[in-house]
Amino acid sequence: MGILGWIVLGLIAGAIAKAIMPGRDPGGIIVTMLLGIVGAVIGGFIGSALFGTGVQGFFDLSTWLLAILGSLIVLGVYHMVTTRSHRTHH
Repeated sequence: MGILGWIVLGLIAGAIAKAIMPGRDPGGIIVTMLLGIVGAVIGGFIGSALFGTGVQGFFDLSTWLLAILGSLIVLGVYHMVTTRSHRTHH
């Protein structure tokens, strides 16, 4: 999958993860895209480690499920870090 495919996958997976994840999210579209791309990569690693399949083609269902799962994980960590740092500054 090319770099443009990763960006589109990351943007969409990040947006879906953001819609699923409860709570306020201070990140904008760029943060969502970056978290989604990182999440897609992490989802690919998780899929390879657990199921023996990583990120396949752009239109493969397992690619999208792994990317969204990875994005949810990354977004959850992002929420914990930003919430914790926000509490310490006030």
